[in-house]
Amino acid sequence: MNKRLISSLVIGSVASIGVMAQSMAKETKNTQNVDDPYIWLEDVGGEKALEWVEKQNDKSLSYLKSKPLYKELYEKNLEVYNSDERIPYVGQMGDYFYNFWRDDENPRGLWRRTTLEEYKKESPKWEIILNLDELAEKEGENWVYKGSNCLYPTYNRCLINLSRGGADATVVREFDIESKSFVKDGFQLPEAKSNLSWIDKDTVYVGTDFGDGSMTDSGYPRVTKLWKRGEPLEIAQTIFEGNKTDVSVGAYVSHDGDEKYKIVYQGLDFYSREYYLVTDKGLVKLDRPIDSSISGIIKGQLLLELKSDWTIGDKTYKQASLLSIDIDDFVAGKKNFTEVLVPDAHTSIAGVSSTKDHVLITTLKDVSSELYRYTFKDGKWTNEKVDMPELGTLSVTGTSDEHNNFFINYQNFLTPSSLYYFDDAKDSASVLKSLPAFFDASPYKVEQKFAKAEDGTQIPYFLVMAKDTELNGKNPTLLYGYGGFEVSLRPSYSATIGIDWLEQGGVYALANIRGGGEYGPAWHQAALKKNRHIAFTDFITVAEDLIERKITDNKHLGIRGGSNGGLLVGTVATMRPDLYEAVVCQVPLLDMKRFNQLLAGASWMGEYGNPDNEDEWNYIKSYSPYHNVHKDVDYPKIFFTTSTRDDRVHPAHARKMVAKMMEQGHDLLYYENTEGGHGGAANNEQSAKLNALIYTYLVDQLMD
Repeated sequence: MNKRLISSLVIGSVASIGVMAQSMAKETKNTQNVDDPYIWLEDVGGEKALEWVEKQNDKSLSYLKSKPLYKELYEKNLEVYNSDERIPYVGQMGDYFYNFWRDDENPRGLWRRTTLEEYKKESPKWEIILNLDELAEKEGENWVYKGSNCLYPTYNRCLINLSRGGADATVVREFDIESKSFVKDGFQLPEAKSNLSWIDKDTVYVGTDFGDGSMTDSGYPRVTKLWKRGEPLEIAQTIFEGNKTDVSVGAYVSHDGDEKYKIVYQGLDFYSREYYLVTDKGLVKLDRPIDSSISGIIKGQLLLELKSDWTIGDKTYKQASLLSIDIDDFVAGKKNFTEVLVPDAHTSIAGVSSTKDHVLITTLKDVSSELYRYTFKDGKWTNEKVDMPELGTLSVTGTSDEHNNFFINYQNFLTPSSLYYFDDAKDSASVLKSLPAFFDASPYKVEQKFAKAEDGTQIPYFLVMAKDTELNGKNPTLLYGYGGFEVSLRPSYSATIGIDWLEQGGVYALANIRGGGEYGPAWHQAALKKNRHIAFTDFITVAEDLIERKITDNKHLGIRGGSNGGLLVGTVATMRPDLYEAVVCQVPLLDMKRFNQLLAGASWMGEYGNPDNEDEWNYIKSYSPYHNVHKDVDYPKIFFTTSTRDDRVHPAHARKMVAKMMEQGHDLLYYENTEGGHGGAANNEQSAKLNALIYTYLVDQLMD
């Protein structure tokens, strides 16, 4: 099992916003003596701030909903999101396959399960375990399901995470699967950014807000305790304490057959961790590069993925390699590693998971997926490629350590997702379920292009467009990007892009710029901290390449990004406002002077740097959108979106940027959903609405 821990409608009640606002206020720091006239918009649930939000929402929604296209797109989107023909993806626990499902009758969702025999049928029979709509109505809360952690290997007890309105902070409650009810006086935690992990039925590791000083500057647990059933949380035994400047501290149990390994982790920054093995003699630090990742333990072999070169004696293990070592040897201090996989310049490791006897490694080769099955025997690793369609995206799901069968999802821009079932006995994969085509893909084609950056690096990007597209420089084109945190943007099927954009006559482009993980750690690290500008210039390079190839021009080019991608498009819009006619900036970071003071922002200093350090602020301020927007510059009409319930990237980033630009006289649009968390939407209806708003705006801006 891979233990890698790494990233509407007004339904929410005033009470829940108040609870959330109190929680978020504790994570918003140092507002005194800040030279910022819009600092008051950081008060998430403040009356003045919410009045301002309502005013901006009314203005933008009135404008966008007045367009005939909005209603058409909204209705089509909602039909897609609520379609019964969607694939019900599952995870296996014991003999059952579990799924979380939302539709028009169950907007908050059903947690349910079925057997493999039933799941293989076109219309499986599902056993409802928990109805979130009924729970929300009964308790008067706008609950959003945020996942569960179930007791291995029986899976009869689960720790369920419930979020108010989609925030990262959750309420945790113990749930009994067989009785389908919450356990009276069971393990439970009030709303916080917590982590709980089972040790056995009556013992868990817990990290949560224990009171003053128990959380890191990033707003995550600093202390991990061992909590026994029935005892007050206050007397739980402290296992490990990290530093306030750490990102987070936690503990979990990794299972390898009958063996159980208890591991404590200390997140020093976003990319550096210490790991400790819990032994009878205390904690034993695992001696490895702090930027390496533990990818699991199988057959006694600990898997270690390197983010940088590692020299041991006269041997250098290359960056991006996946290594293995007998865990007992490793704990004893030996370094006799075996190289499982050493990617080449065109390849990166996209995912590592395991079955009973095999390690499954998904790779990206020039941003297209390949899947390999690795086996450890007689001290050596052998591998075979799993035969799957090419030039698309593969993802492994539904693995189990009880057998060697698993699911593989395949998709590309024009091919709806197909779920394959790999049967170990047959040694092959076959299609089990397929998503229907929500739009006619036959008129379109996909091409991969490369744009040459100033330093000579070839930046790949994908184009999805009509086969008869004329290279006249006037095609409405939407360019999407992210470029951060080693996140890879891969070919994927999107019904909303097909219906809302391609069918309207648009061209879609996906940029694989540096800062992402498309070519492994080096691709990511090229745009870290003082080199952040490389991500921005790569994106601009792709935009200019689209224009040079006469796909589009600056009057028909729009860009879109969210979160770190919101920072990306916000930055390039201020750097090169002449290059774009439309900008969709979602749940963004924009005030890079205060990002580390807002919510989880301190955890991202490993990516951007520390703005409180003068040397680092000197390069951060050169691109911080909030500090580089000016009254006398013509900007495109930007559409900003965020969520009141986003407790990861503070909504004040978007709020303050909008307020400043409005005062400077710039025309723009702003929409803040009161639910949705960092995803921007908490249910299917909200997702349908948000996308309809965005594409109505894009069509209005880019299509003559």
